Amino acid sequence: MTEATSRPPLPDHLSIDPRSPHHVAAAFEHDIGIRFNGKDRLDVEEYCVSEGWIKVPAGKTLDRKGKPLLLKLKGTVEAYYK
Repeated sequence: MTEATSRPPLPDHLSIDPRSPHHVAAAFEHDIGIRFNGKDRLDVEEYCVSEGWIKVPAGKTLDRKGKPLLLKLKGTVEAYYK
């Protein structure tokens, strides 16, 4: 009945990449929302609330391993469950 109690707390630093040490698989079992500078962002690959930054893909640009090239944007970050 109380679905919010079964959700794990969101970590301060979270990454989508499963090879990252900041990847928490239990958090991705639920929909996560990121609000950056007052606007909801849907393209966030990684975030850190305490340091105030997110990493987003830079268009269609890829690095040499075929992964999207990421830009680090600084501002106010809020993570929440949808």
